[in-house]
Amino acid sequence: MKSMDVLIYDTTLRDGTQGYQISFSAEDKLRIARRLDDAGFHYIEGGWPGSNPRDMRFFKMAREIEFKNARLAAFGSTRKPGLSPDDCPNIRALLEADTPVVTIFGKSWDLHATEILGVSLDENLSLISDSIRYLKSKGKEVIYDAEHFFDGYKNNTKYAFKTIQAALDAGADNIVLCDTNGGTLTWELSEIFKDVASLIPPKLLGLHAHDDCGLAVANSLYAAMLGAKMVQGTVNGYGERCGNADLISVIGNLDLKMGKKCLPESSIRCLTSLSHYVSDVANTPPVKSKPFVGSNAFAHKGGVHVSAVLKNSVAYEHTDPELVGNKRGVIVSDLSGKGNIEHKAKELGIDLGKDSSVTKKIVRDIKRMEDEGYQFDTADGSLSLLMKRAIGSFREPFLLESFRVIDEKTKDNSSHSQSMIKISVGGEYEITAAEGNGPVNALDNALRKALSKFYPRISEMNLVDFKVRILEGTDGTAAKVRVLLASRDNSEEWTTVGVSENIIEASWHALVDSIQYKLSKDDETDHVPEEEK
Repeated sequence: MKSMDVLIYDTTLRDGTQGYQISFSAEDKLRIARRLDDAGFHYIEGGWPGSNPRDMRFFKMAREIEFKNARLAAFGSTRKPGLSPDDCPNIRALLEADTPVVTIFGKSWDLHATEILGVSLDENLSLISDSIRYLKSKGKEVIYDAEHFFDGYKNNTKYAFKTIQAALDAGADNIVLCDTNGGTLTWELSEIFKDVASLIPPKLLGLHAHDDCGLAVANSLYAAMLGAKMVQGTVNGYGERCGNADLISVIGNLDLKMGKKCLPESSIRCLTSLSHYVSDVANTPPVKSKPFVGSNAFAHKGGVHVSAVLKNSVAYEHTDPELVGNKRGVIVSDLSGKGNIEHKAKELGIDLGKDSSVTKKIVRDIKRMEDEGYQFDTADGSLSLLMKRAIGSFREPFLLESFRVIDEKTKDNSSHSQSMIKISVGGEYEITAAEGNGPVNALDNALRKALSKFYPRISEMNLVDFKVRILEGTDGTAAKVRVLLASRDNSEEWTTVGVSENIIEASWHALVDSIQYKLSKDDETDHVPEEEK
C-alpha cells in the first residue's frame, strides 16, 4: 500500500448491491472478493453485518480466506442514540464480522442529525467519537465515512468541520468525504476539498462520490489530484439511483492519464476482464460504450476514422486498448469505406486478394443491404458469408425448397407450433417435420433435423440469444423487423442477421446464415455429395 499514490477502496459488495437489479449471493460476493484481491485492490467492503443473514454468512466464509493484497472491511453506522457502544447491536455486529477494518458512517449535515436522526448536534458528535474510540480500543483500523459532507458543508460549514474533527480526534485512520446525494459540481468539490485539506492532511482524506450528476468519476479524479489518498467506488459504477464512481474508469484515468499508481501494471491490463467478470456474476450485460473496457470503447465505424487509425492509432484513440486488456474493433456498416472492409476481412481470417473491385462490391452490397434494414456491425457471421460469396469461396451447403409453419391455439390452452420443411443437398431431397415452443423454434428444429444426416456437426451449435427489433413502426404490426441471432459452438460465438416484413422469414434468414457460418468455418461443405461437387 505504501508504494501506491492512491488507495482503491471497493464497495461493490455493499453499496453496489443497492443498484437496480443487482443482487449477489454470499457465494457470489466471495468470488468477487477473491477477484478484487487478485487485482490488488487495497480495501474490499464486504457488506453491512447485522443488516441481513447473507452478509453475516459472507463474513463467516471470508474468515477462511487469506487475502493477499486487500484488507476486508465491515460497514455500519455509529452507535444508536441512547446506547453505549458496548450495548449497541450495530457495533456488536461490526465486531462479530471479525474484519481487520471497520468503516462507519456518521452525520455531517446538521439537517440529518436533527431532522432525520432526531438528536442534538452535540449528541451527534458524541455518537461519532464514542463509536470510533470504542472500535479503536478493539484493535480495528477505522475508516470514517462523513455522510452528506458536501451538503453539510454548504449548509453549516462550521458544524461539518466539527464532525470530521470529532472522528479524527477519536482516532479514525482515514476520513472519507461523501457526496452522498451526488449533487456536488466538480469546482465546488475542489474548493471544499482544499478547505478541508488546509486543516486535515490530504494523506488522511478520501472521497466517496455518487453519480447523480454524472460527475462521480471526475470528482474522484479531482480529489486524487488534490492529494486524496483514498478513492471509494464500485466496479462498473453499480449503486443506488445513478450509481457510484466507476472504479474501472477511475483506475484507468489515475494510472494511464494522471501517472498516479493505484494498482500493479498487470492489474491495469486486466481491467476489461475484471469489469466483464463482475458483470457476469451480477447477471447484467456489459455496457458496450463503457470507457476503457466496453466492446465499443475502441471500435471505429466511419471510413475516415478507420483509414486514419490503420495508419496511426493515436489519430482516433486516446490510449492503447491493450493497456487495459481491450482490443481495437472496426465496425462495418453503410458508413464503411475500403479500410473498414479490408481490416474486418483480416480480422475474420478472409483473404480478399488484390482485386480492388471485390472490396468495392462488398462495400456496395453492405450499403444496399443496410438501407434495406440489415445491420452488420454486430453480425459478424452474416458479414463473413457475404465476403466469402463476393470472392467466390462459399458454396451453398443446402437449398430451401419450401417450409410451412403452423401455430395453433385453442381456448385456454397454450399455443402449439409445428413446422414442415423441404430442402435439397446436392440434388438429394429431405422432407422433415418438427414441433417447437413457438414458430421460430419449430422451424429451427425442423431445419436441424433435415440437415443432421448430411452435416451431423450442427448438433455442436446452440442458440445463445435471439433479438427482434421493429425498424420503423408506422406500419404497425406490418412493419419490417430485424432479427439478430447469436449462436455458439465449442470454439466461438457468432451473430447473424435477417430482415423481412415477416418475422418468421426474417428469423429464417438469420437461422440459415447461422448454420451456414458453422458449416463454412468447419469446412463441412467438403462433405457435400459428389453429384453437387
